[in-house]
Formats: sequence, C-alpha cells, structure tokens
Amino acid sequence: MDFRDSPEEAAFRTRLQDWLGENAKKFPTSGDEYWAKAAEWHQALHAGGFFGTSWPKAYGGQELPPVYDVIVDEELARAGAPARPSLGYLVIGLGRHGSEELRQRFLPGMINGTERWCQGFSEPGAGSDLASLTTTATLEGDHYVLNGHKIWTSYSDDADWCLVLARTNPDVPRHKGISGFIVNMHQPGIEQRPLPMISGVTKEFGQVLFDGATVPADQMVGAPGEGWKLAMTVVSHEREPSTLGFTARYGKTVRNLVARLDGDPSESLRWASVQTEMLRLHVRRRLSEQLDGLSHGPDGSLDKLLMTWVEQSVGHASLDAGGTRDPELLGTYLYSRSQSVMGGTSQIQKNIIATRIIGLEA
Repeated sequence: MDFRDSPEEAAFRTRLQDWLGENAKKFPTSGDEYWAKAAEWHQALHAGGFFGTSWPKAYGGQELPPVYDVIVDEELARAGAPARPSLGYLVIGLGRHGSEELRQRFLPGMINGTERWCQGFSEPGAGSDLASLTTTATLEGDHYVLNGHKIWTSYSDDADWCLVLARTNPDVPRHKGISGFIVNMHQPGIEQRPLPMISGVTKEFGQVLFDGATVPADQMVGAPGEGWKLAMTVVSHEREPSTLGFTARYGKTVRNLVARLDGDPSESLRWASVQTEMLRLHVRRRLSEQLDGLSHGPDGSLDKLLMTWVEQSVGHASLDAGGTRDPELLGTYLYSRSQSVMGGTSQIQKNIIATRIIGLEA
C-alpha cells in the first residue's frame, strides 16, 4: 500500500499548514475554554475549506475522498490546534435517513457550524442497552410531546438542536417502537444539568430532561418506528477511527512523551508506541477500503475496541511519565478511562463482534 500523498493531497496539506500557521494559536485546545470557542473554531475551519471535506457539496461539503479528513486530523495534531469537531456520525445519520426537506434545512448549518448540535440517545437506565430507553414522544395533532431524561449528552448546553430517540409505540417489540426527532433545544420544557468531569471540564457532557417539550411531526427522521435503524447508522459511524479523528493525536502524545525522556522508555511508553502505530496503519487500511467502495457495518465495533486499547495505553504511559504532578498528562490519563464506556462499552463491542462478525450464538 502506498501511503504517500497524491499531488492534489500534498497541495491541500500545504495550504492547510499555511492556514494553521496563521490561525491555530487563536483557539484553546482543551478545558472549558475550548468548548467556549468550539463554534468559532468550527466555523473558521469550514470557511477555510478544511471542514466537511468529504460530505456532499449540496449541503456545504466538498465531496472529496475521506483521506482528506485524515489529512486535516494529522495537520491539526501536528500544529497543536484544537481537534476537528466530531459530528460526522450525525451528518451521515441525517443524510441517510432524513427526508430531502430535512437534509436541505438542517445539514448546511450542521456542516458550517452556524447551528450547534447534540445527540440525545443514552439515558440513566439505557446506555449500552439503548433499546430499553423510556423517553416518550406522544403525538398530539401536528406535533409530538416529549417526556424523559437523557444523559451523557455532549455539548447539550450549547446546542441549538438535538437528534433525539424516543419511544412512540410501547405496544411493539422495543426495537420497533423507537423514532428519531430533530428537537429545538431553545424552548420551554427542557432542563439542562451539566455534568462536571473528573478532569475538571464542566461543559462537555450534560443531562437533558424533557418535560412537555414539543417537536413538529415533520421533524421526525424517517418513518415512525425507524429510530433503531437511525441509531445503528449513527453509532456504527461514531465508532470508526477515521470518523473519530483522534489517531494522530495519540501519536503526537507518544512523541511528546519520548521527547521528555531522561533514560530508557518505560514499558508502558514502548507499548503505547506500538499501539499508536498499529492504529495508524489500521486507519489507513480502512480508508483504502472506503476508497474502493467498501462500507463497514459491525466492523465499527472492532475499530472502537482498537481505539479504546490505544487511548488507554497512551493514558497509562502519560500517567507513568507525569504522575499526578503534570495536570496535562494527568488529564490525558483521566479522560482515557472514559473511552471504554462512551460510544458503546467494550463489553457490548465484544458481544457485537462475537455475534455479528464471528457468528457465535448469542
């Protein structure tokens, strides 16, 4: 396999490097300061031509091959810039399951960053077992009324819109009674409860309580009862490393740890170095498959497990290097612990691999 840039890719990379040289340091990279300027960073990337590169032109993208997204991720990490906003799974979910009217109305603002989004899937009693969700949407005339409780809702307190899963039919098997909605977050009947993290960040996750909030019936994504199909599309793309886009950052963290060495590397750092290189090559292989027209379904669970192992290996190496004395390295370790839970637990990923890839009995 040839991993070198084509002439077009090299020109894009050079233009991005020049742009980052002028803009990267204007934006914080972590903590609540990052979240406060996340929308501005998103809009700046899009205006520069470096966000939404692989998405349809009709909605504000450039329709370039997905390798351009990875070039962006690599150069953002190299420049010490904030990460690329992670919402490709929402773009793909709405693009695949929403009507053309919904796509025309919502995808442009989602892609260019002028409208902020969150994802209302998980609940206190329905995380990995998402099909057991209890949030309800009851049809009343030309709108639905929402009641329920979502949790681990990323960016919820800054969001204009939320892609919500809710139960519209309690009398059918649980997977078939769920529908998806685009819900306006600026209305009565919605309460925000931010969730402070152990790393000190207060704005990344939140709880959202719906108590009589409404959503027009024509903002249902797909037909009634098709929410599970939407959910599976969203989470399968959420779990791919080329969509998550943090692989280049793991490698940079390892290189920074190596640069700090005074003596031989620790066993944890050696292992983290092996793991990050493994993941880098795996992502390149996945991209090659995508360019050849191969789509990935349950294979996303393999990707998610690899992401978890690598991020937690890098986290352990960071803790070994800095202990609790270095706030940045400690934060890297603390955040890595969540990787085996968010986006679907490692145990659930292993179940999916066993039943849907290997073919073992449930």
